[in-house]
Amino acid sequence: MDFTEDQIQRYSRHILLQDVGPEGQEKISQAKVLMVGAGGLGAPAALYLAAAGVGTIGIIDGDVVDLSNLQRQIIHFTPDVGKAKVTSAQEKINLLNPDVRVEVYPYLLNASNALEIIGKYDFVVDGTDNFPVKFLINDACVLAGKPFSHGGILRFQGQTMTWLPGHACYRCVFQAPPPPNLVPTCSEAGVLGAIAGMLGTIQAAEALKFITGVGELLTDRLLTFDARSMEFRNVKVKSNAHCGVCGEHPTILQPEDYAQATCELKQT
Repeated sequence: MDFTEDQIQRYSRHILLQDVGPEGQEKISQAKVLMVGAGGLGAPAALYLAAAGVGTIGIIDGDVVDLSNLQRQIIHFTPDVGKAKVTSAQEKINLLNPDVRVEVYPYLLNASNALEIIGKYDFVVDGTDNFPVKFLINDACVLAGKPFSHGGILRFQGQTMTWLPGHACYRCVFQAPPPPNLVPTCSEAGVLGAIAGMLGTIQAAEALKFITGVGELLTDRLLTFDARSMEFRNVKVKSNAHCGVCGEHPTILQPEDYAQATCELKQT
């Protein structure tokens, strides 16, 4: 790839990195990343991936911008209230970096479209706030062999892990969605806005590390943090031979839709 003078200047801090260089920036420019959700996690992740020059960013979200979103969903501005989140996000990415192609899906990810959409991308960022879609993303990515970054936030806490084929998946760790009404939603329990930025940027970094092949990904470990004490923990996790989607005798052969949407974070 022949970079223009403007591109060399725009991506100069990447190109200067010994572990990235022009070859790594070329990989970034040719990569395709899907953002599932343009909310608290998807907003910062999308902005940093766009700034990095990821060639194609897909955004799937069926929601519209609400005033209560603006406390943490930094890709949306006050005039965007009432606008489709995918449209709002696309507009900001286009302003930030015209090199990036944005593909929008103004509807929800579900069992009928997950494999088709996810199959178009190299890496998936889970920016959702509910258990059913998190399990759907996990199962679809495992079935399609597509690496992804899981993320969850609630109150002052966050957690994330990255899945690659052959490693422990989200279902290996959490097995199944919790019973209805067991876990409060963000609207019920609240969330510190900056927590979304902290976790979303970690997810963006995982995507860029995967694309460039630099560093060690968060595979087979769950990174958790509590912003009140600013303590971070790495919890080792293992593949589960009895996992319904990646175990020795899988029972989940197609993505499934689950009931109940709640904000998710396992207490550790």
